[in-house]
Amino acid sequence: MSNEPQAKSFETSLQALEEIVHKLEQGDLPLEDSLGLFEQGIRLARECQERLSQAERRIEVLLRDHQGRSTVAPFTDDKSSADSETEQDEDAF
Repeated sequence: MSNEPQAKSFETSLQALEEIVHKLEQGDLPLEDSLGLFEQGIRLARECQERLSQAERRIEVLLRDHQGRSTVAPFTDDKSSADSETEQDEDAF
């Protein structure tokens, strides 16, 4: 067995962070407990931010053009864009 902590998924870390926020918002913890939770929350928030940054970098690599330059394109939901195209087509008649 390894002594290294298991890497948490983004969703698990985010859920733990939400639980910490909820406990801190209640305001009925002793100061030391609140500080400990706050420190844990900061670590989780940084971990989540780093995972989001990594995902963003991976997406940028996937969206490179044929010359290797990053391209930026707005995210569109296929269903909503198809619906708006249908509405535009109907308006044309």
